[in-house]
Amino acid sequence: MITDMTKGNPTRTILKFTLPFLVGNLFQQLYNIVDSIVVGRFIGKDALAAVGSSFMLMNFFSFVIIGLCMGASTVYSFFFGKKDYLRLRKSIFISFLSIGVFTIVLSILITLNVNNMLLLIRTPASILQGSEEYLRIIFGGLIFVFLFNGCSALLRSVGDSKTPLYFLILAAIINIILDLIFVIQFDMGIKGVAWATIIGQAVSSVLCLIYAFVKLPLLRLKGQDMVFDKEITLMVGKYSLLTSAQQSIMTFGMVCVQGIVNTFGPDTIAAFTAAGKIDSIAYLPVQDFGNAFSTYIAQNRGANNVDRIRQGTKSAVRTIILFCLVFSTLIFINSKHLMRIFVKADEVNVINLGVEYLSIISVFYVFIGFLFMFYGFFRGIGALNTSLILTIISLGTRVVLAYLLSSIPQLSQRGIWWSVPLGWALADSMGLIIYQKMKKRNFNLNS
Repeated sequence: MITDMTKGNPTRTILKFTLPFLVGNLFQQLYNIVDSIVVGRFIGKDALAAVGSSFMLMNFFSFVIIGLCMGASTVYSFFFGKKDYLRLRKSIFISFLSIGVFTIVLSILITLNVNNMLLLIRTPASILQGSEEYLRIIFGGLIFVFLFNGCSALLRSVGDSKTPLYFLILAAIINIILDLIFVIQFDMGIKGVAWATIIGQAVSSVLCLIYAFVKLPLLRLKGQDMVFDKEITLMVGKYSLLTSAQQSIMTFGMVCVQGIVNTFGPDTIAAFTAAGKIDSIAYLPVQDFGNAFSTYIAQNRGANNVDRIRQGTKSAVRTIILFCLVFSTLIFINSKHLMRIFVKADEVNVINLGVEYLSIISVFYVFIGFLFMFYGFFRGIGALNTSLILTIISLGTRVVLAYLLSSIPQLSQRGIWWSVPLGWALADSMGLIIYQKMKKRNFNLNS
């Protein structure tokens, strides 16, 4: 169902759009978590560490593709808000063809260099083979990451956040079932987890692609749409590349942090992996809210509606504070119980390290909530350089502080944990300053 976000109550509109987004990503996190639980409980601690060590690399290259799709979706939302459907379809053709070709080339290159990349982030020898086996399969199926996220971004840009949810749920169900069959029944180890992920993504991406271009006449490409318009190509290129750069820097920073974590051995890696899964679910609502907020801002920018942008921003601040207070409390109180979902109760050191991480990070979720809001706002308003700058500040601070603080014997791993909220806080401060300056100029819409 297509939704025009230039009309109606801003709070209700954004929340209604966010809900399917959130449920869908919860299912995505669910099958990531099932992967970790199956690996940790049925294969072992080293296997969990191998998947965890691989996860940041997998995320880095996945988010290169996801960032390209997110950037293109901002262009779609802009043209949809302007009711310029011809240029909307042209932008779809240009982005899908160019990002698809790029994905295929990238997939081949990184699959051939998996071992070198794992050595670069100092993956321990005991988990190197498992990490390599996992990533070769995952990177070989990168095209399905593009297809699903490209179609999902397209549907969400025109206000349909429900359809991607259905296909994501399907992917999660397939992944969970195949995890259990491949690992427990067929004893395929880490390879089984990787194949379950790829098959689930493949099925959902193909079905989502068929739906987007068959069921929605507005998005159906015709001969006149399949041309390279110079202005649209440059616009798609600008938004896609800058958004991808933002996402890539974000995940590259996490890869660097993973490299620091790896120096502390398998127990710390396993704890970081499990706690990171819990962490990602805790701030998922504000992350999805930020993405929905971006679509809202982009459509209203296309409609040149300054007052509605102001109203939506005030609503976003209130909603984020509420979400973060709830999840900070839940995670802080239940951190030990949550860690025991991922590892056996006798892995006391792993559990304690994870609890320590969550006890520090969870208190500051409101910082990451505002950061996601700023990312969504600046991307939607067209200030992509600002989103990129905030990402560099946040992740750059985190990497530098993680390295410096973890080298202090009294802090050790705790130095890595404390670097996270400090990076968020610094980026938020800069985002607020830039937002206030743009607000005085009516966000440059009437200039």
